[in-house]
Amino acid sequence: MKKKINGFKQEEYYKPRNKKEISLARAFLNLKTEREVTDFLRDLLTLPEIEEFANRLEIARLLTRGLSYKKIAEQTGVSTTTVTRVAHWLFKGCGGYYKALKKLKKKTTIY
Repeated sequence: MKKKINGFKQEEYYKPRNKKEISLARAFLNLKTEREVTDFLRDLLTLPEIEEFANRLEIARLLTRGLSYKKIAEQTGVSTTTVTRVAHWLFKGCGGYYKALKKLKKKTTIY
């Protein structure tokens, strides 16, 4: 199912494959505060994994601002290959990055 989300072409579709994946999505959905989410992330992921996921979100944000892959790689300390990978999912994935960034922009001055 392909659709456009404010200029982003959704080419991927993901459906949880089992009850465990559904439970993971619901766990995030049911957390109410930033503290609850950060506590869950810390219990679920290692510190390097949290840093990697935070970098990916920042890369997506910078891509939406039109920065070059090289500049983004320099700013975030990742390879241009990582920037390319994030760009693929931002522009042709399920729309998750775009939706998250849009909601962050509405709720915070950070983005």
